[in-house]
Amino acid sequence: MATFQFDLVGPERILYSGAVDAVQLPGSEGEMTVLPGHAPVLTTLKTGMLVITESPQHGKRVLVRGGFAEINATSLTVIAERATPLEELTPAIIDADIAAAELLYDATDDYDRKLELEGQIAQLREAKVALSF
Repeated sequence: MATFQFDLVGPERILYSGAVDAVQLPGSEGEMTVLPGHAPVLTTLKTGMLVITESPQHGKRVLVRGGFAEINATSLTVIAERATPLEELTPAIIDADIAAAELLYDATDDYDRKLELEGQIAQLREAKVALSF
């Protein structure tokens, strides 16, 4: 199967760099899967799980909280505002992120911002459920 270059950069470190079969992104306009030969796209990311498929039976999951992705036919680069590999996540970390998002939600009167924060809280709760498996 064809592969493409994928680079995931967080604020503190490079979390991933290598050839992959596919990457599923939590795009701000909806989930999207990037495969080799993808059309060029620049998109923002929302809070959610980024799924890296290295081969048909091997992959990784990373919780991202915002950022953007640059896609072209031979590569994908993700610059994440925050990113944590699933194996480094704990329920306490996610609970702290949920509490912070809830505080921001309570502090704003902006309807669009409230909707955005509701989505983040829901995605974080889903990630917490994923940890329990």
